Amino acid sequence: MIFALAGQKGGVGKSTVAVSIAAELVARKLKVLLVDADPQGTARTWGDVASELGHPLPTIVAMGATMHRPEQLPRVAGGYDHVVIDCPPRHGEIQRSALMVADAVVLPCGPSAADAWALASSVELIAEARTLRPALGAFILITRKQMHTAISKGARDVLAQSGIPVLATELGYRVAFAEAVGAGQGPTTYAPKDAAATEIRALVDELLTAERKRHAQEAPVRKPAKAPRGR
Repeated sequence: MIFALAGQKGGVGKSTVAVSIAAELVARKLKVLLVDADPQGTARTWGDVASELGHPLPTIVAMGATMHRPEQLPRVAGGYDHVVIDCPPRHGEIQRSALMVADAVVLPCGPSAADAWALASSVELIAEARTLRPALGAFILITRKQMHTAISKGARDVLAQSGIPVLATELGYRVAFAEAVGAGQGPTTYAPKDAAATEIRALVDELLTAERKRHAQEAPVRKPAKAPRGR
């Protein structure tokens, strides 16, 4: 499956989530391609650190606004179990290209109502993509949640009005996420018992389960072949 981490707003942890998902899939012994579509190159830098320290890592490539073309991502994606695309904020042409090839888009969103309001342009981008690809899946992921506050509940209520499902898994504002990226790892290998690791495992489980169910529902039902009439 191809998952795109997208959104017009920066500062919500898209690159951290993309790297964390890819690292967890690799930890599950799956063949993973991580596409760094962000000019900042966070995923590529993370990969360089991981390589220098000898940590397992996915294949990492840089792609941009033409990744949807047949000779680019569609050609190489078939060689992997899963593909994760890290999209940049405010680069609509790159995000449009990612949405033309992804099975599902994940929109990380901060825990406040203001963050939820800022998601409107991203929701519009998905609606635009669905005019060409009606089967495109989409999920909202609440990130950087402050524990023991009512802020995320307010954000969830606002996000529920967007028409895009809000994932049950929420990612807290945890030091382990930043430390893991800096160490060239994902939270599940850097700090396996930390709450950040638990959240990433739950996120990957939820995404894979949701997409499998969605694809199963969309699969055409084959009618049994009629037996030939005897002569």
